[in-house]
Amino acid sequence: MLTYFQAIVIGALQGVTELFPISSLGHSVLVPAWIGGSWQELVTQGDSKSGTPYLAFVVALHVATAIALLGYYWRDWRDIIIGFVQTLRTRRIETSTQRLAWLIVIATIPVGILGLALEHPLRTLFATPIYASIFLMLNGVVLIVGEGLRRRNAPSLSDYGRKFAEEQERASGHGGDVLTEEHVVSNERLAALSVKDALGIGLAQSGALLAGFSRSGLTMVGGLLRGLDHEDTAKFAFLLATPVILAAGVLKLPELAGPQGRDIIGQSVVGAIVAGLAAWFAVRFLERFFKTRTMLPFAVYCLVAGLLSIIRFV
Repeated sequence: MLTYFQAIVIGALQGVTELFPISSLGHSVLVPAWIGGSWQELVTQGDSKSGTPYLAFVVALHVATAIALLGYYWRDWRDIIIGFVQTLRTRRIETSTQRLAWLIVIATIPVGILGLALEHPLRTLFATPIYASIFLMLNGVVLIVGEGLRRRNAPSLSDYGRKFAEEQERASGHGGDVLTEEHVVSNERLAALSVKDALGIGLAQSGALLAGFSRSGLTMVGGLLRGLDHEDTAKFAFLLATPVILAAGVLKLPELAGPQGRDIIGQSVVGAIVAGLAAWFAVRFLERFFKTRTMLPFAVYCLVAGLLSIIRFV
């Protein structure tokens, strides 16, 4: 039986680790295994075919995390949705926001296809403490490599982004006017990504189907390799993660309403509230953090935590 204390702890853990580049799925496997006892039984009870109460609970946490992201970036999502609808009506892409809307759609395609095809078998095979430990350590390696390669690729997008912004100013008749709203300016920069870049970033986040690899971390590495800075790539990672997390959660909500989740409705509600609040504060912290810092601290954490976990569970 999932207790309310466990629901609060795991909810907070989910809200933070889903957005920090350290893997929420990996921690949802490793933390209960480290604590042991009834915590470890949460992960192992039930069976892989009918699902487990714990997985049903995690579904509620994912939905809450996605709702928190929607709330935090509501201005961006308002503009993106309006822009997307406008392109369907006019069949043309005329603004940076409309372009960004389609880039998000395009970047979501790889993880959507791979998620539907591979999520269940990959979780069945690799959602164990030892595999999660190995992948968490590899996640740290990927973050370090991404930071190292970024220095070589950083100038590439700035020229393209500047050219795109100039074209948008001429097309909109703004001339030399500068858009002052921060979320609009950042969306202008994100819209400078090419379709190929968006597909590459979307493919990168598919690695999070393996417990231990971070969705936001892999997406950020993909963005850095294509010339985005840390602040913009973090925002793109969060925008890109929102529809994926929300869709996956909504599709699995029947599990929570079924036999597996019937006895943990109260715990799921409490855990979801905590996860949503934790996600809100996590994205607020990371948005400021990546203005001046890199992913190296998170990479070191993944290496150390992964190595210790390998030693513990080998």
